[in-house]
Amino acid sequence: MDWKGRRQSDNIEDRRGRSSRGGNPFGRGGIRLPSGGMRGSGGFSFKTIIVLGILFVVLKACGIDPLQILAGGDPGGLAGGQSQTERQVSPARQDEMTQFVATVLAETEDVWNGIMKSQVMDYPEPTLVLFSGAVSSACGNASSASGPFYCPGDQKLYIDLSFYDELAQRFKASGDFAQAYVLAHEVGHHVQNLIGVLPEFNRMRQSMSQTEQNQMSIRVELQADCFAGIWGHFTEQKGLLERGDLEEALNAAQQIGDDTLQRRTQGYVVPESFNHGTSAQRKTWFARGFESGRLDACDTFNNPV
Repeated sequence: MDWKGRRQSDNIEDRRGRSSRGGNPFGRGGIRLPSGGMRGSGGFSFKTIIVLGILFVVLKACGIDPLQILAGGDPGGLAGGQSQTERQVSPARQDEMTQFVATVLAETEDVWNGIMKSQVMDYPEPTLVLFSGAVSSACGNASSASGPFYCPGDQKLYIDLSFYDELAQRFKASGDFAQAYVLAHEVGHHVQNLIGVLPEFNRMRQSMSQTEQNQMSIRVELQADCFAGIWGHFTEQKGLLERGDLEEALNAAQQIGDDTLQRRTQGYVVPESFNHGTSAQRKTWFARGFESGRLDACDTFNNPV
């Protein structure tokens, strides 16, 4: 991808080097157990149970599944898995990647401002938060192991740039356009938030079973993949893509499919637990957006996925 020397976005919030008191091993949206509420026998006090019950209701109302959080799930981002100490990045590499994501974010701004204008809609540009180790967002606390994510509560994208090295080494998805696809996917969630898809999903999921939530989540994630493909479509039209770039993005979609991830991590797949889509589905919907460049081609809710 030909990105050097191009405009960089100003919508960057750099929180690297800051300590995050909210960081915890539960990942994005994680919660802390109240201190001082444990009995000597190891059980929860009545006060603690009440507090946890309130937290459960609040998180559900915000569209966050507490059970998935406590299980270490990643309901809206790309799951990581290594601790921050295992993923150190040199200062020079950090600087290059900072410039890269600022450039990619600027390109997404250009594309989506144009698309939303054609739809007679405004495009409030999202802010990209760079963090290291752990971060606090309007959706809760997150560790680097959560991977990149979008929080509709503050309309911000969050990423620990060391994830990109993990993407290449652990997920076998290298290349700058693979990295750009990851960011464009999260921007796709921002677009969904603006057009009402995420608010509607969060409203509906409160009355859904876990299986139904997973099925709907797949459609949400595949649409974000398709929106990332739309951005790729216009990026290609600008002449910024190089030979092999499309293959890099499709390989990334392949490597982070639910079935591929489960097969790699546990040796077998559990389709009922999928919530992002299979490798084949993710590749198909990214390609659909890339080939068409149209919003109406990304209707994952009224078409078979």
